[in-house]
Amino acid sequence: MQLIGSSFYEIKKSKFYGYLYEISDVTEVKEILQTLRAQHKRANHIPYAYLFSNTAGKSDDKEPSNTAGTPLYRILESEQLSHHALFVVRYFGGTKLGAGGLLRSYVTAGKMAIKK
Repeated sequence: MQLIGSSFYEIKKSKFYGYLYEISDVTEVKEILQTLRAQHKRANHIPYAYLFSNTAGKSDDKEPSNTAGTPLYRILESEQLSHHALFVVRYFGGTKLGAGGLLRSYVTAGKMAIKK
């Protein structure tokens, strides 16, 4: 596994850290998730998505359904990033963003990580 892009996005005091990894095996997704949870102990959510030519997966990590993992997966798919995993660490800033605001924030952080 190799970190190949990262990003930071803030809106209404909520902070979103995006991480794009190149991975060779699905088991690396769990390892990365454990590492990110250790690095970001106070984070509220760490949704992610991964894509291989023959399998894929995603997690909203307790965010409202389809506001985090699915949009991250769609980014990987549209950019044709097979053998990659995209994670976004979220720190809640005290103001609710709503489903649309969450979705836009996760997409922004995810796309920023890919662009760098």
